[in-house]
Amino acid sequence: MSESLGQRPWMTAPETTAVLDALEAAGGPDCARFVGGCVRNTLIGKPVSDLDIATRLTPEAVTAALKAAGLKAVPTGVEHGTVTAVCRGKPFEITTLRRDVATDGRRAVVAFTDDWAEDAQRRDFTLNSLYARRDGTLFDPTGHGVADARAGRIVFVGEAEQRVREDFLRILRFFRFFAWYGTPPPDAAALEACEALRGELKTLSAERVSRELLKLLAADDPRPAVALMARTGVLGEVLPAPIDLARFEGLVAIEDDQLFENDPLLRLAALLPDDQLGAVRFAEALRLSNAERDRLAAALAPAPALKSWMSPREIRRTLYRLGAQPFRDRAKLAWARAPRTAATPQWRGMIALGEGWSPPPFPLTGEDVIAAGAPKGPMVGQVLREVEDWWVDHDFIDDRLSTIEKLKSVVQGMAF
Repeated sequence: MSESLGQRPWMTAPETTAVLDALEAAGGPDCARFVGGCVRNTLIGKPVSDLDIATRLTPEAVTAALKAAGLKAVPTGVEHGTVTAVCRGKPFEITTLRRDVATDGRRAVVAFTDDWAEDAQRRDFTLNSLYARRDGTLFDPTGHGVADARAGRIVFVGEAEQRVREDFLRILRFFRFFAWYGTPPPDAAALEACEALRGELKTLSAERVSRELLKLLAADDPRPAVALMARTGVLGEVLPAPIDLARFEGLVAIEDDQLFENDPLLRLAALLPDDQLGAVRFAEALRLSNAERDRLAAALAPAPALKSWMSPREIRRTLYRLGAQPFRDRAKLAWARAPRTAATPQWRGMIALGEGWSPPPFPLTGEDVIAAGAPKGPMVGQVLREVEDWWVDHDFIDDRLSTIEKLKSVVQGMAF
C-alpha cells in the first residue's frame, strides 16, 4: 500500500482546489501531483510555503485550462515547461513532466514526457523527487527519497558527478540543502563530486550564485555546511580571501543565543574580509542590489571601531554618526569576533540601545547661521558642521539657547 501524507490544510485550501480542478478538467484524474518542497517538508514536519505542481499536461494545455477556469496564467518559464497559476493572489508553479535532452552545466534543453519516473530522474536530490496526489498519496520514484528525507541524507539522484555536470549550481544547492535539511555525515559521493567540479562555479551567472548563497546562509544553523564548503575549497570559489570562518561562526552563535533573527546578508559580511572597497567590488560582481551592496560596505568599514566597554554617551555619538543599521551590524560583527563569554551584557546593551534610541533633530538650520552673521555660501555648511560636532560631543544637549550661544562664538571666531 502506498504511503500517504494525509490531508493537509494546504492541499485542501480553496486556491489549491481551484487550480487542481482546472488541471484535472483538462487532463483527467491524477494528471497533476504536488512535487518537491511542499511534499518533502510535509513529510519531515517542516513548514510549507511554496506549492509546486508537476503535470502531464503541456504548458499550452496548462495555460488553456487555467484560463478556462478563470485563473491567471503567467508564462514564467514556458521553454522549460513552467507556467505559474495565480489564484486569489497565491502563486502555484506548474511544470510539465520533462527529461533533459542536452545540458552544458548552466542550462538544459528539455523534452516533455508523461512519465513520472522519467521526470524524477532529472531532479537533483532524492528528497526533492517526491510526488503526492491531492488525496495525500505519496510517490517515491527513486525508491530512496522518503528514507533520505527522514534521515537527513542529501543524495543526488543517480550518479552524483553526472547530476553536477548537468548544472554546476547543484554544487551550491547541495550545501544549501545540507544546511537546511541535512544530518551529518554528508554523502561521500556528493561531496566528492562537488569538490572535484568546484572550479566550474565560475561559469555560472552571478545572480544564480548570489541567490543560492543567501538562501544557504538563511538556514537556522549553516555552520556545518559552510565549514564543509571551506574544507572542500568550494567556499573559496565564491568568496574573496581571507575568509573569516571564526567571525561567521561567532555571529551565528550570537543570533542563536540571543534570539536575533537569522540575517543572511550580515552572515555574508561576517565571512568577508574587513575591506570596504573589496566588499563593494564583491557585491557588484555578485550582482547584489544597491541596498545590499551599501549595507555590506557600511558593515565592513574600518572606523570607528566598536568596543564592548563604550559608555552610553560614546555609543550614542557613534550611533548618530553611523546610522542605526550600520551601527547594529558593526556591533554584532565586533561581538562575533570577541571571546564567546566576554562582555555579553555590554554587547547586548549596546545593540539594544542601537535598536531603541532615536537621535534628536539638530536644532539649527542654515538660516540660524546667517542670522548669527555668517555670509551666505559654503561657510554656512562649515559652521553648521562645527556646531553639530560640539552638540554631539555634548551628548545632544537639549538646550537651543546654549546651541545658539555656541553658534555665535563659532561665527565670531571665523574670518570671513
